[in-house]
Amino acid sequence: MSVDSKKRLGRGLEGMLPSGNKAVVPVREATSAAIEDVHPNRDQPRSHFDDTALDELAASIRAVGVLEPILVRKRPGGGFEIVAGERRWRASQRAGLRDVPIVVRELSTEAAFEAAIIENVQREDLNAIEAARAYQRLIDDHKYTQESVAERIGKDRSSIANSIRLLKLPRPVQEHIENGALSEGHGRALLMAGGASTISKLALEAIEKGWSVRETERQARAASTKSKPEGPAPKSANIKDLEVKLSRSLGARVTVSDEDGKGRIDIRYTSLDELDRLLTKLL
Repeated sequence: MSVDSKKRLGRGLEGMLPSGNKAVVPVREATSAAIEDVHPNRDQPRSHFDDTALDELAASIRAVGVLEPILVRKRPGGGFEIVAGERRWRASQRAGLRDVPIVVRELSTEAAFEAAIIENVQREDLNAIEAARAYQRLIDDHKYTQESVAERIGKDRSSIANSIRLLKLPRPVQEHIENGALSEGHGRALLMAGGASTISKLALEAIEKGWSVRETERQARAASTKSKPEGPAPKSANIKDLEVKLSRSLGARVTVSDEDGKGRIDIRYTSLDELDRLLTKLL
């Protein structure tokens, strides 16, 4: 992640949704609302809430209360709609609270959805599939590009592209990633396998046999090259993503060659001055 991206994430929602945006007005003072007057947002990008984690948060809330207010906006029919903080609201219900602290903001539907994504990304609350769907919705429903999504979220464009590619996986495989049976890295590796039936079969094997991401890549590569035995094996999305990150970090073209966990990293330079600069970074 670039320095600018880190700074954007560090500023929180205020930094990501600047006051220059017509959809946003300054934050009001924190207040409270009856818990039954606060309603979940049907456009919430997060759909999976772990019961054990909710119980743990509820226990903490019973002990010390809700330490961070829930971000809401007014509903046309009365009450409030959650923009960010649904997990805290759910846990507060479990804890038996009658009122919850809230901060009310006037946000358009687009700005509310964007704020919900940013809050979840900052907290790393979205699983890989939820994040991919959220990014795709910003593109489809709100006319963002991958570049503008990356800028707003504080990630590299390649990370957004790789995330969205997970939506090409068969739905059952996406569900395995959502419930934690497979990682995002497994999903990227499985995309190399080709057809949906092959991907689904390999996904089940990966779960049953406890394959690592590296082993999943090897199996997916083998499956994809059965009908094409000649020619170099395609690079996995994980290796391509590593090349992008290394190239950006070093400020030079970097290529990674990998086969069964062994390989080579090539760093290209075009002058002795550039070589000196690279050596300063590496040594």
